[in-house]
Amino acid sequence: MSASSNQGVLPGQEGLILQRGGEELRLDKVEDRFTTRLVSPDHLATVRGEVQPLSVRPVARGQLIEWQVPAARLETILDTVRQRPEVAFASHVYRLERSPQSRFYLLDRLTVQFIPSLGIGAVDAIASALGLIRDKALDSIDNAYVFWVSKTARENPIKLANRLMRDPQVLLAEPNIVVKTEALYRPKDTLYREQWHLNHQGGTELAKDSHISAEAAWEITRGSRSVVVAVTDDAFDLNHPDLQGAGKIVAPRDLNARDGLPMPNQDYENHGTAVAGVAIAEETSHGVVGVAPGCSLMPIQTTGYLDDESIEALFDWAVEQGASVISCSWSPAAVYFSLSMLQRNAITRAATKGRNGKGCVVVFSAGNANRPLSGKVQEQGWPRNLLRGVTEWLGGFAIHPDVITVSACTSLNRKAIYSNWGKHISVTAPSNNAPPSMSLPEGQVEPGPPFNADFAGRGIVTSDRTGSEGYGRGDYTYGFGGTSSACPLVAGVVGLMLSANPDLEAWEVKKILQDTADKIIDDQSDPQLGVSYGTYDNKGHSQWFGYGKVNAHKAVKAAQNRYLKSRRLSDTVSMRSSVTLSIPDDVPSGQLSTLIVKRSGRLQDIQVYVDIEHDFLGDVSVTLLSPQGSAILLQGRTLGRQTSLRQTFDLTNTPALRSLLSQAVQGRWQLRVVDHAPENTGQLNQWQLVLGI
Repeated sequence: MSASSNQGVLPGQEGLILQRGGEELRLDKVEDRFTTRLVSPDHLATVRGEVQPLSVRPVARGQLIEWQVPAARLETILDTVRQRPEVAFASHVYRLERSPQSRFYLLDRLTVQFIPSLGIGAVDAIASALGLIRDKALDSIDNAYVFWVSKTARENPIKLANRLMRDPQVLLAEPNIVVKTEALYRPKDTLYREQWHLNHQGGTELAKDSHISAEAAWEITRGSRSVVVAVTDDAFDLNHPDLQGAGKIVAPRDLNARDGLPMPNQDYENHGTAVAGVAIAEETSHGVVGVAPGCSLMPIQTTGYLDDESIEALFDWAVEQGASVISCSWSPAAVYFSLSMLQRNAITRAATKGRNGKGCVVVFSAGNANRPLSGKVQEQGWPRNLLRGVTEWLGGFAIHPDVITVSACTSLNRKAIYSNWGKHISVTAPSNNAPPSMSLPEGQVEPGPPFNADFAGRGIVTSDRTGSEGYGRGDYTYGFGGTSSACPLVAGVVGLMLSANPDLEAWEVKKILQDTADKIIDDQSDPQLGVSYGTYDNKGHSQWFGYGKVNAHKAVKAAQNRYLKSRRLSDTVSMRSSVTLSIPDDVPSGQLSTLIVKRSGRLQDIQVYVDIEHDFLGDVSVTLLSPQGSAILLQGRTLGRQTSLRQTFDLTNTPALRSLLSQAVQGRWQLRVVDHAPENTGQLNQWQLVLGI
């Protein structure tokens, strides 16, 4: 147990403990390698003659030279090299104990954050005493600086960081390390590589960056079950494996039958299953994956009518049952449709009062007629003269100021020819390409006027009704599209954003989506209407693309950064228990480990790091007990045959911890680890508690 995160580092181990993200990570030295940063590349031959290496190569983007030497001579050679005037910096090469396959290269820089009250003179005095030279300040973090490690420094950056962490005036000290880039998280679902809209590396009819950068977003979060995406549509095949999983389905509702079974009954009720798959399809190692696979699904089967009572019932159900996002891939079967007062109010109430006052994020598809959401068009050529002459178009739901309205772009980063457009478009999202069409009151789809165009672009692969029913004969459809697909794509991104930052209000989500969107440009004229709205005005808005194509990574990262910034703390308390404790086998009381916090203050942030090894973690639960007696389940019995749990639980990935906010931090904090079944055994290696006050 320690009063700061570093006092638990044993003497002689200072050079093998890496300070990183509030954790202490154990390192091992690679036995036969070291690195240098030379004063000049011209000195390479001179140093090579001194070292006589087995091999030599540039690493860390060419910033360092890695030398391989006989393991028995490593320390002697490294000591000699450090004295050479041609060598600016030399270091061991490291492995991370938890990731022994990776090599970590150390650079001669440190990032240090000091307590807010420490002046710049005192900062420089601390740094100078250790041989550090201040380089620059960090713009977004108070009293944090990057330092160079000079030749006068007597210790390497890893040891210096550990030494600094013992100073009560230092909040954080991290050395700069380099590790080779690995591929981003990529689902193993069998059809994932065909889901170009999530991520791709190029291919037939795939423009560069026409995806939404989902893989980079998934490095931050793949969604939390506490974030519920309500999909409102015709029906849902809840037997589909991609719509199943522990805790996946929340408050299903059939507004027609007024029951909890929104399942398809008619041959044509295929739309909702495909839409839901785009947004939240579960990772199953088979089929497809949604944008936010970790989020929950609230399937709401609509009545098929847009009367006041139906709309009010739809949005009220979503709000009352805890929806975070409400996805609406539908529009009126009418050219001109304005909302009634009750309908406007139902949406406003959801967008401002839902989610405990932060507002549900309401997402609407723009529609597929290639017409303005609000405006006039000289119509001609419609079959049976369905429309003729100057016609005014109005999509009342899509122009509501509290919704996010989504148009569609193609895999070639151009406007989907069918997509509706106008000043009310918020963002665009990838979908297919096809001729425009219009829904009729009888449920049929009427094609628009004929014209010549190239409908290049790939379709969306998503879930379909299981068996022979649905769009195709299998469980998946390969040609889904329309703004019906673009809308849930954005709803899924919103699910990721709220998983990263549950404090965001609905209007903030909309602004972040718009601010982080990619400005794709289509300078071609529309082949049907002859208009060209694929560029942006002086406010950054395009009538075709809104503020641009949604970028999941940028949006989720911005949401996360806003969360971290809002939780800027006056102080932190970091404590660690490194005593290894056996977990009693099949004992309900389990094993307790205690940390005593003597500091006073109210909790503003919390992180709990747990390191457990067990033969079968599916037997184990982990609970945090606060000084006031609150019990927060950190990890239930969901890990199955896994044998190692090393995880940090925080307010983002464990929303239950939020109930501890504003409680007093002083007192006895305990971690209870319980083995609930006989035979398999394990141990608690360590745990760490970081409290922001």
